Amino acid sequence: MGYIQDKINAKLPKALDGKLSDATEPFEASRVTAGGAYDPVTGQYGTTTETWQGRWIKGSWSTQQIDGVNILATDTKRLVVQVETEWTPAVDDVVNGLTVMSVGKDPADTLWILNLRRT
Repeated sequence: MGYIQDKINAKLPKALDGKLSDATEPFEASRVTAGGAYDPVTGQYGTTTETWQGRWIKGSWSTQQIDGVNILATDTKRLVVQVETEWTPAVDDVVNGLTVMSVGKDPADTLWILNLRRT
């Protein structure tokens, strides 16, 4: 990591513990993947569920970003501090009852930017 990124990764979690704590909330993410053992009775393969915990920063989409296709007016925006979780978000992950529709990163590569939708 670069010097600036290291500084951000060190200071952002501390800021979120202090004055910015009311802008955060905890999350639990889960991902279901196929590939478990084959069940000859049902003729299907099992699934595996992975879970992660952490906290994220509450955000919202601007009216210019809401296009009615990729981002709906009812979608939720959340920012995940990468150094606080081992989770690498992916489309279709479920987080606090919401489904991940898209995943992006900030320019400093310290936050995951999530578009979440109630499905």
